Order: sequence, then C-alpha cells, then structure tokens
Amino acid sequence: MLIKGLLQIGLIAGFMMSSTAAFAQTVGPNGETATPSAEITLSDAELSSLKEKGLKAALLWHTSSDFINAVSAGATDEFAKAGVKIAVTTDAGFDAARQRSDIETALTAEPDIILALPLDPVTSAAAFREAVENDTKLVFLSNLPSDYKHGTDYAAIVTDDLFAMGKQAADALATEIGGKGKVGWIFHDATYYVTNQRDNAFKTTIENDYPGIEIVAEQGITDPARAEELANAMLLQNPDLDGIYVTWAEPADGVLAALRANGNKHTKIVTLDLSEPVAIDMVRDGNVTAIVADKAYELGRAMAATGLKAILGEETPPFIVAPALTVKKENVLDGWKESLNRDAPDSIIKMMN
Repeated sequence: MLIKGLLQIGLIAGFMMSSTAAFAQTVGPNGETATPSAEITLSDAELSSLKEKGLKAALLWHTSSDFINAVSAGATDEFAKAGVKIAVTTDAGFDAARQRSDIETALTAEPDIILALPLDPVTSAAAFREAVENDTKLVFLSNLPSDYKHGTDYAAIVTDDLFAMGKQAADALATEIGGKGKVGWIFHDATYYVTNQRDNAFKTTIENDYPGIEIVAEQGITDPARAEELANAMLLQNPDLDGIYVTWAEPADGVLAALRANGNKHTKIVTLDLSEPVAIDMVRDGNVTAIVADKAYELGRAMAATGLKAILGEETPPFIVAPALTVKKENVLDGWKESLNRDAPDSIIKMMN
C-alpha cells in the first residue's frame, strides 16, 4: 500500500495524545484538527455550476500501485460528476527531480486543479510555486511542501486517519484474545509520519483501554527482510505470547514465517495495509486475525471534492482524513473493494467461495 512509498520520504504532520486518558487524534502539520472526509461533499447545485466551467485537472502521483490506482479512481469519479477533464496523469517513480519535470509538463495543459503527493518538501516547494502563482488549486496527499500556507498556497492535505488505524488494530487484537494476555509490539524504528502515528496509537490504546493486556516485548524494525529473524528472537524470549502487532503487512509476512517455523498456531497477529499473503493466512484461519486498511478510493474522492470547493471560492479545511477499515475473514471481499476499489485477488476469492 502507501507505506512502501512513504518509507522513502520523511513526512511532516504532527501527533497529539493525552497521557491521562485514552484519547488521541491524527492532527495536521501545524496542529490542525482533522476534518472527516465524509464532510467534504458537493451539492447538486455546486456540481451544476462547476459543469459550466470546463475545468481540467492533473493527477501528479509519486508512484504507481494498487493504492494509487484506487486514489485516482476516487478522484476521477468525483471529477466526472462536475464535468472535469483529466488533462494529465503522471508517475514520478519516487524521483523528486522527475516530479518537478512532471509539474512543468502538466502546467502546459493549464489545469485548474492539481492533486499530488509532494516527494520532497524543499524541492516540491519550488516545483509547485508556478502552479500557485497561476492560481491552480493544489490538494496534497499526506505531505506538504515547505513553508506553504493553507488557503494561500494550497487547499488542503488529505490523508488517512492514522490514529484510528492503530487503535482499530489494538481493538481487533484485544477482542481476539479476550481482553487479556501478553502481546508483542513490532514497530517501525525510524522517524516517519505514517508508521509512527499508527504504531504509537496501537500501543497507547492497549495501555489505556485494556488493563488486562500487557505489552511484554517491544522490537523496532527498519528492514522488513529482517522481520522473521527479529520475530524468532522475540518468540524465543516470550514463547507464550498471545498476540503480536506488526507495523505493516510486509514484515508481518516475516513474522508469520517465524510462527510457522516454531509450529505456533496460538499467537495472533494484527497488522496494517492489505496484502495478499497475509490475507490468505487470515482467510485460512491462521495466525492473522485482522488487517486494518485505509480507504484509498475515499482519499481520492475527498481530494477532488476539496479542489472543486476551492474553485468555487469556498473555504476548505486544511487537514482532512479518510476513515480506517478493519478487514477480517468475514468481510475480506467487501473490505478489499471498499479500500482499493478492486476485487480481492483470485486466490482469496477462491478460498472464500
């Protein structure tokens, strides 16, 4: 999902939590309160007005993936309602210099709205400046160019409700193990906006909401390829773990391998972001009990709707979040569709049927 991309760029939003109560929230880069994406909608009258303008949009993505395909689909469908033509779609391949070139190319098409994930805050600040000067409405996915001001330089940042993702993972694991037991916490040991918020939300929720559950083992990870090795060490010291949280699906696959090698069918896993190998284990009633995913299609829809509201001169909230989705065996087919706007892999469909 988005994580593979975000590991290559440092993101800049903040994180707020109370140490005295089980309360926390995803907040924006300057402490902005998050606005739920469901609140960003266009009326029939607004859509009718927009259709008369002959608008054009550019989708300037940082990479290509199922996640980005779903974001694009959500944006494209929302734009279609307003008669907006998609003039340019690009893939920068995680290359900030290439993204700058993509922006220059896109501006020749004179788009009214640009949706993009800025790869590098400093480089992007210069790269998008011409768009700002042309009064092109900018809506950013998860990241923000340095020193950009809301309402002047951009319409909004749209991202996942990161705290909710970690919290829902904690709730799912707690439910599976009956609200009591010993668990391990495998977190991303690097400074990254997305993973840090999600990982800490899991830990905070367990500590504040589930007094019967103790986190007895903690392990940071930077290289997903080392997940099996690190999990083996954790299990050697804590063979009676009831559950393990894993920061995202790729290293979770390594943790699964460690559990299988140890013949461990007891320890349950929760992780984040949809992945075919991890979902297959869940569908087979293996160690994986739940996967918490973002709603990529909704991210795209909200980005497009925000840009359109900016075109109409409406005030737009600076920081918008799409909801999280807990995917379990019983809802895996619907969950895949809801998150990625595509059917689940054939391997999973066959097992469910």
